[in-house]
Parts: sequence; structure tokens; C-alpha cells
Amino acid sequence: MVAASRVPAALTPGLPTLTSTRPRGRGEDEMIQMRDVVKTFKNAAGEFTVLKGIDLAIKRGEFVAIVGKSGSGKSTLLNMITGIDHPTGGQVVIGGTDIYKMTESQRSLWRGKNLGIVFQFFQLLPMLTLLENVMLPMDYVGLYDFDERPKKAMQLLEIVGLEKQAHTLPLAVSTGQQQAAAIARALATDPPLLAADEPTGNLDSRAADAIIDLFQELVENGKTIVMVTHDPSITARTSRTVTISDGILVNEIVAQALPLLNHSQMLGITRTLERRVYQPGENIIRRDEHVEHFFMIEHGEVDIVLQGKRRDDELLARLGPGDYFGEIELVRGGKSIANVRAAVEGPVELLALSRADFNQMLDESPLTQDAISNVVQERLKEHKAVDRRKKWKLLG
Repeated sequence: MVAASRVPAALTPGLPTLTSTRPRGRGEDEMIQMRDVVKTFKNAAGEFTVLKGIDLAIKRGEFVAIVGKSGSGKSTLLNMITGIDHPTGGQVVIGGTDIYKMTESQRSLWRGKNLGIVFQFFQLLPMLTLLENVMLPMDYVGLYDFDERPKKAMQLLEIVGLEKQAHTLPLAVSTGQQQAAAIARALATDPPLLAADEPTGNLDSRAADAIIDLFQELVENGKTIVMVTHDPSITARTSRTVTISDGILVNEIVAQALPLLNHSQMLGITRTLERRVYQPGENIIRRDEHVEHFFMIEHGEVDIVLQGKRRDDELLARLGPGDYFGEIELVRGGKSIANVRAAVEGPVELLALSRADFNQMLDESPLTQDAISNVVQERLKEHKAVDRRKKWKLLG
């Protein structure tokens, strides 16, 4: 079982960590930058493109889950980040280093010092004790004096609650303990980035929860974690979810706003979106105006306002990233029942879906149709309640 609340901010003093207060320049806040990454495999049957122009940025200190059905490209995407596989095209920059400009031997050494990898099947050497397995990365990169390594490895095993099993072989402990030992090994060089490929796939729910608890604590102390998973209960505990479908990233706001779509439907919506930007206070939709788009908020905030005869505005709602509007008019027909405008605090970036694509989406996803219908009913009730209050004010 993983020990709770035992992870220090710097696991091994003297190594670079993510808790540094050194001022960063533009772009230095990003741990991972992937630019137009393509991966094509060749075999006797021909060529098959798994990744189709991936653009992805992950900030330092994020806990990111990568999800997608089997064959979508999620493990290949992780392999691009770890340097295990080589992209056919594009650029991968980790911590400011373009890792594919290195030779294989240079990249291997870089990986040992800067990246911890946690595998689904643990990959512990069965003839070595847990302590010896944790010491391996230190040996490989020549970290610490020879006599100091057992002490450092024991500290890591204490963090994951395995100090009593330190001199035990992997097959003599539970699967959850093997995975905990694999995480201790991944932390052996205090890397700023951890990459995990289905780390809870072979664990029961209790052991899986303990592993995610440890990951969350590591993130709180400055680590960046990127994890491939198929378990939706785990994505609820990460700070961000990246969805891949057919080798293409689904827009994250689409996945957040319309979670009941399947991944193929999300990808279809992603391909049809139009981006729009509105300045602070600018009108997006006016009352009694025909609405021809369904809007999702990508950045910034939007105010839904009911304007009275005396032009005294009443705020119905303020919406933020991942929220949507325009659904009432598209579902019920007719004109807009309120004014919608960008909040005065800053510009707003929207994703617009045409009426035709919106209707097609509802036809193809009855669950989404039901969910949006429920939102429509709730928002109409709120609107009527505010409208009644305004009338009483006028009468008073």
C-alpha cells in the first residue's frame, strides 16, 4: 500500500526540480511541446499513419490523462513524449530540449536523468530485490556515490510504503506493491516528468486509488505527470484530459462540454468548429435576434443578460470555459430570449457550431439530446423567474 502524505517537494536535493523560483521566459512554463507530430508505420501491407499532425502543449505541474479507444494512438503519443519511438515528422520539445535532435545514446541518457516511466506490467527485474530495482536508474546515469545509492533507494521505498519489503523479490509482493516499487524506481533520479502507460490496468480498485493518490501528491509537489488510461474514474481525478481519436486530438472544450458524445463524434465536431473572438463587453447575441450557432466557451467569460424597458440589466448567468449557450433557441426555434455578451474583464474565445451540424449531432447522440433538453428546461425556468422579478419591480 502506498504511504500517504510522505512525498517531499524535492526527492533528491541537488537535482533540478519543478519547484524552482527561477524566472521563466515565454514558453518556459510548458514542460511538453508537440508540434505537428506525425507517426507512420510501414509493414508488408503498406503504410499506416497512427498520429496525424499532433499539436499539444502541457504545462509544468499538470496531471494529464490521455484517453482513447484501442488503436486510437494514445500509447504511440506517449512513446513520442518518452523518446522510446521516433516520429516520422514534427517536433517534440521536453523541458526546452528537442529530444529528437539527439542521437539514440544521448536521448537514452537524457531520458534516464529527466524522465520517469511507469509501465502497466511494472517491468521490474525479477532476479533483483525491490531496493536493487530502484537503484538501477541511479547506476545507469551515474547518480550519487556507490555507497549512497542504497540509502536514496530506501528513502523512495519509504515514500511508497515498501521499506519493509525492500529486500524482497518482486514476485513475492502483491501487484499493487510491484507497481508502487515501479513508481519508486521512476523517481530514482528525481525527474521533473513522469510518463505512465496504463499504470493501474492490472490493479484492483483499492491499489489503483493508492497509486493515483501518490500521483496527485507528486503533482502537488511540482512533478508533471502524463498518463495513458482507459478508466473514466481516474480521469475525474486528473487536472486535464486529452482525448485522441483516429490519430487526431479532440478539442478539449468539446470533450468537456459534450461528454456524452463518443470519441468519433467528438472528433467530427472538432473538425467542423469555427473559432470566434469577441472583445470585452461586445455583444455576441442580441435579444430577439435569430440564433444560427451553438457556442462553446474556450477562453474567457460570457454574461447572459436580461435587459428591461428602462435598460436596467439583470445578470441571468455568467458562463466560463467548457460552458455553452445558444442551445435554447436552436432546440425551441424562435429568437433569442436574452442578450449575450463578452464579460468586461477580458476578451472571449468561442467555438461555434452551425445549426445544421448541431442538429446532426443531436440526431446521432440521443444521450446528448436528452442532456441538452434538460439544460434548456432548467435555463428557461431560471429566465422566467428573473422575468417575474423584473415585472414585480416595475409594478412596485
